[in-house]
Amino acid sequence: MTVTAVRDFYQDIFGTVCSELNYFLDDQSTHEIGHFNVFSIADVYCKKNATMPYNRRTYYKISLINGRNRVDYADKVLEIEDYGVLFATPKIPYRYTPADKNQSGHFCVFTADFMPKSKTGFEIEKLPIFSPQSDFVFQLSEQQYHEINSVFQKMHKEIQSDYTYKYDLLRNYVLELIHYGQKLQPVKPSLQHINASTRIFSLFIELLERQFPIENTKQVLQLKTAKDFADTLRVHVNHLNKVLKETTGKTTTEIIASRVSQEAKILLKQTTWNISEIAFSLGFEEVAHFSNFFKKQNQVSPAAFRA
Repeated sequence: MTVTAVRDFYQDIFGTVCSELNYFLDDQSTHEIGHFNVFSIADVYCKKNATMPYNRRTYYKISLINGRNRVDYADKVLEIEDYGVLFATPKIPYRYTPADKNQSGHFCVFTADFMPKSKTGFEIEKLPIFSPQSDFVFQLSEQQYHEINSVFQKMHKEIQSDYTYKYDLLRNYVLELIHYGQKLQPVKPSLQHINASTRIFSLFIELLERQFPIENTKQVLQLKTAKDFADTLRVHVNHLNKVLKETTGKTTTEIIASRVSQEAKILLKQTTWNISEIAFSLGFEEVAHFSNFFKKQNQVSPAAFRA
């Protein structure tokens, strides 16, 4: 699983020479409004393989889909027949695979900075539709498809305009899509993955490892407990623990602790950071808690290990 930022997304579509990206980033950075763009699925499908592998995306994405597709996440597979809409968040890793070549519709991408609380009145990552506990793929009727399609058509028209406040208007269109989506019923899982345990184990390891290496003192672990991982993977914590115990012989907490201990030893030996900085980066609010954890894992204190 790699980290896919907005620039990587553009380069994947347009190649290494990406004037479109530079134009939009330069234009929007001038206004300090984050990033937003909207695309036609048919146009993008002609430029690249439309399959999206599991990776870490640092942006949000809303896709209006006309075509047969499947979305894999955690131990579920959701199939879209004809019309659907997908609300992707950096919190949920997933795979998107077109089932045929007859793909059309639209999608928009935007960063959290484009939807700040000062402009919207809420924190976007806390909205129900972007919660790790929320289903994020919805089947649509033909009428619903055309209703959402009209919003995307307005987005395409507005982003090409010279209107001074066009990004405020585009933000309102995004909000319209979000509220529309939150009123929809989720698609029911059509089948279970052939080997759900293998999938969950693989995704857990990917989520764990993508937090490392710790490269600076401002980088802090976000997923620290078994519940953190279970919520992100959209499975019950007891089920996650059962899968990992059957696969590795260790509990979720034991695997997390082992990896954090390994990173702690690397930071103690290979950096000049003080122990409190290392503790904070690894998710410990108190140095004493980190010291007790490290000594329990390695039978020696952090200071003694560094010496």
